[in-house]
Amino acid sequence: MKSIVIGSGFGGIAAALRLKAKGHDVTLVEKHSDLGGRARVFERNGFKFDGGPTVITAPHLIYELFEMFNKDPSNYIKIKPLDVWYRFVFEDGFSFDYSGNENSMRDQIEKISKKDLNGYIKLVDFTKRIFDKGFTELSDVPFDKPLFMFKQIPSLLKLKSYKSVYSLVSSYVKNDKLRRLLSMHPLLVGGNPFTTTSIYGLILYLEKKWGIHYSMGGTGQIVSGLEKLMLEEKIKIIKGKEVVEVITKNKKIKSVKLDDGSELDANNVICNADPPAVYSSLMNEKLSTFFKYKMKRMQYSMGLFVYYFGTKKKYENIEHHTIKFGEKYEEHLNDIFNNQILNKDISYYLHRPTATDEAMAPKGHDCFYVLVPVPNNQSGINWSEKGEEMKNLVIDKMQNLMPDLRKNIIEDFYLTPDYLSLIHISEPTRQAEIS
Repeated sequence: MKSIVIGSGFGGIAAALRLKAKGHDVTLVEKHSDLGGRARVFERNGFKFDGGPTVITAPHLIYELFEMFNKDPSNYIKIKPLDVWYRFVFEDGFSFDYSGNENSMRDQIEKISKKDLNGYIKLVDFTKRIFDKGFTELSDVPFDKPLFMFKQIPSLLKLKSYKSVYSLVSSYVKNDKLRRLLSMHPLLVGGNPFTTTSIYGLILYLEKKWGIHYSMGGTGQIVSGLEKLMLEEKIKIIKGKEVVEVITKNKKIKSVKLDDGSELDANNVICNADPPAVYSSLMNEKLSTFFKYKMKRMQYSMGLFVYYFGTKKKYENIEHHTIKFGEKYEEHLNDIFNNQILNKDISYYLHRPTATDEAMAPKGHDCFYVLVPVPNNQSGINWSEKGEEMKNLVIDKMQNLMPDLRKNIIEDFYLTPDYLSLIHISEPTRQAEIS
């Protein structure tokens, strides 16, 4: 059985390995010169920047890919648990260290709002119920039969799926700061906490269950370890060539066509990119009127502005993961998801891998990236004009956390939604194990 996997993000790599374990003849095609998709690695003058996902929440799902072939994951990768998962910082300077240490969590919550401690405990218990249903029971089940989907409605109603994540959290805790930090998880997967279904509250408990981890050497080291495994297991990897068409005959896959004109025969094709992009750009089948209508009604996740920078000074006060809330948090998200305009009162996520792994930067230096939610490219924002403006805004906003930042930056670059749209076809969406 010949199977083609398009794209080498974590979804594509995992699919290739699972197909191989089932006896398929597997070829993985990646249009870039390196693997990883959004998890690519950028190296600049001794600084190593992970291109994308950095929060690992279920490492056993990564280990499983090695164990399927009776390989010891520790011979390929090293994943380390973090003590502080996120440091949340607010405009008034207040900070909260979010972790798996429940004594510390409860002490901090009591200092903010004693009356919310019991609500927090009840919220965690409720998200466990969501996790048990949404992750343990349903995460690996295909929702391709209307009757099966219909049968889930009573359970989903019991789990208050009609509420948003923010609304669910607000029903348990009243303090605004606690509401923000306990409902932020949809942002990790591109969703708006104020509108995303409360089913995504399962992420809160998923973190409680397995913790937050970091891959030594960066997330790119996981990609390298998995690439080594694929080569050992005789998966064919084609780099630097792009699939431009999935060729079908009588509604069955026949082959894929590459940008050099060559064709690869295939019985199966797996492409984890967004369905509208796949069907409109790669498929030669005529789309039904219903599917065209469905594509028009699809809602897309937010865009991202990602600023990578290295400093000649070490900022020891900055945790591995920092989430900074702007004063107008809800307004900022409303501008992103509904108004599709930029807002200068930004919230952001700051990643400092050198807090855990000094090898990510030259000795005595620090390595960072800061991720800012922005409108996606349906907004029509001209990033060739707005890119530098956003970069300078981000630096200005970080000055309170990192004094004299601007004069200490010695290496930097940024990516906008334009870049992410360029890798749209070949990069699968994030898997559950890496968010």
